[in-house]
Amino acid sequence: MPRAATTSDPFNAVAEPRRRDILNYLALQERPVGDIVATLGLEQPSVSKHLRVLLEVGLVQVRRDGRRMLYRANAEAIRPLHEWAGTFERYWRHQLTRVKERAEQEKRSRSDSNPDPRRKHDYHGNKN
Repeated sequence: MPRAATTSDPFNAVAEPRRRDILNYLALQERPVGDIVATLGLEQPSVSKHLRVLLEVGLVQVRRDGRRMLYRANAEAIRPLHEWAGTFERYWRHQLTRVKERAEQEKRSRSDSNPDPRRKHDYHGNKN
């Protein structure tokens, strides 16, 4: 099956790390291109190209404020990406819980079968 165009599919659009950086930066408030360029250390033409892609797939919105264009993340359009990734988050959380339980069980069985030789014994041979 052919891959969808970057400009028509939000999943392909966020496959590019710099676009994810831009979305993260825009998550809390709208910002002009110059702020994005200065903060992320990218060239202005590159930021404009990435913003254009993000706009075309609907992940970013823009409004004019005088001569400036202010960009912001579109939370509603990002929701499907978040929900999809949430599936894997639940999976990994479950896996990590299982690993933690196994490690704790192994630690308990080691301490039960191999007492700490540093523990002192009283004169009857009982552990203190």
